[in-house]
Amino acid sequence: MTLRIDITGMPPARLCFAASPLAELTAMLHALAVPGHHPHLADWVADVRAGLRPELAERLQEAEFLWRSSQADFLLPARPRPTLAQELDDGDRIDDETYVSAALVTTCGSNRAPLAAPSPLTDVAARERALDLAQARGARQEAFAERLLDDPAAVRARVRHTLEQCAEAFFDAAWAGVGARLASDLRLKNDLLKHQGIDAALASVSGAVALSPDGDCITVDKLQDKATAAHGSGITFIPSVFGSPHLVVVHAPGWQPVVQYPVAEPNPPQPVSLETVGLRLEALAHPVRLRLLRTLARGSHTTGELAHTWELTPPEVSRHLAVLRRADLLSAQRQGRYIYYTLNVPAMTTVGTDLLSAMLR
Repeated sequence: MTLRIDITGMPPARLCFAASPLAELTAMLHALAVPGHHPHLADWVADVRAGLRPELAERLQEAEFLWRSSQADFLLPARPRPTLAQELDDGDRIDDETYVSAALVTTCGSNRAPLAAPSPLTDVAARERALDLAQARGARQEAFAERLLDDPAAVRARVRHTLEQCAEAFFDAAWAGVGARLASDLRLKNDLLKHQGIDAALASVSGAVALSPDGDCITVDKLQDKATAAHGSGITFIPSVFGSPHLVVVHAPGWQPVVQYPVAEPNPPQPVSLETVGLRLEALAHPVRLRLLRTLARGSHTTGELAHTWELTPPEVSRHLAVLRRADLLSAQRQGRYIYYTLNVPAMTTVGTDLLSAMLR
């Protein structure tokens, strides 16, 4: 599964790498709301939570579906500015219908409305659907959604004030601390873009982001089949320290594509593709293949040995071994007239981690 961004005819200058204070604040708020996704930030999360004033903590809880399961698209600016205040000013210029529709997206990737969908501000059925989804998130979220639909201006002002309070409470200090890493990453990306082209710049973003062979499409290896286009407006890549391990993409109709990617640690492991994860899960789902792997975990064996051990025919064993090899769970080495199969222990060790990484990507 992939998310495809069509860049046919897009001028190279329309591909932009830039830091965004608002996007990084959004990443921080997500980490505070779902700390289990970010175990490396556990100490930071604990310190921030301990220092939050009760009023601000309550405000963050009531509005958290803006950044919990899915980040509202207006929180990831297509045209980043140097300061949070400037980006909040830009957000204030978004019309109410666009803002409300984006704010009420409660689940990652699934319920973004098509461009011509009825507005929940004016359509009774759309309003009821939005409130039903909000209700499923909890009483606070339902009340927030109802207030947003009844008085968008008041709730928008309240959200902005909440984000400004976050700046004073924890964001300003954290932003100052990550500035050097973001600047270093941007220098690298822009240098690659200038001297080696889009392909090299994308490869440095993540192993899950690539340019298609014809150069007309950027593909993002994610657990969703979606498509959008950037040839009219361009595409923005925003580095994030607090966003790791997530690779967030704005792809809704009517919004310029934005990709928020984690700034890599030195020598980061390459992500395993969703195709490989799927092949491994499929390979492990068969009881006969699990029995074969159990034997191979104890040492190398030939097809004949495995057939004898489990009372199977050699062709049957060969078919199962072929599935395991396609999933890269086995290695094979010829010794004379025999081929010895060996368990790929590192791949088996990381099956769960690779699956979780793919789901969080």
